[in-house]
Amino acid sequence: MRFNCPFCRRECDFMEIQMESDLHAIIKMMPLFGRHAHLVSGYCMLFGISPLKIKARKFRLLLEEMKTLFEQERFSYQKKNYRISAAGIVRALDVVVKKNFSEHLENHNYLKKVMIGIAEEEAREAGKAAERDLRTREVRLREGRREDDGRTEDSDRVNRQRVQDLIKGIGG
Repeated sequence: MRFNCPFCRRECDFMEIQMESDLHAIIKMMPLFGRHAHLVSGYCMLFGISPLKIKARKFRLLLEEMKTLFEQERFSYQKKNYRISAAGIVRALDVVVKKNFSEHLENHNYLKKVMIGIAEEEAREAGKAAERDLRTREVRLREGRREDDGRTEDSDRVNRQRVQDLIKGIGG
């Protein structure tokens, strides 16, 4: 069955149209990864997506999955959810891309295993930072210093005047 292709403006069959549609989606998606596009495409290459003419759909699907991962900054593995920053995803991709695999990857499980370690490390660091901040606030409060909430004596005076004007306006 032959159609007029919306991309090349010539008569094509369905498979050609689908391939061109996939290639168009790939080209539009690559800039979304910014300076890490080379890592994402290197990771996708591990799935054996060449020749691209035949496996453009697989490449597009992999890119869509990576786009979702970067947008959500979370993933699940064995029914457990993990949060990971974009920087953590980039670190994991770098590790996976540099590893020599004897065969093509079938799924994202190896990447997920690498990301689990990074996600747990990020969670530990975030917990330590939160504890450090809490201790700092605690010390400040023990010393009698108030938290810096952006208030100054001038802003307090202006706010008191505003409240007095409101009370007078109400009739109190």
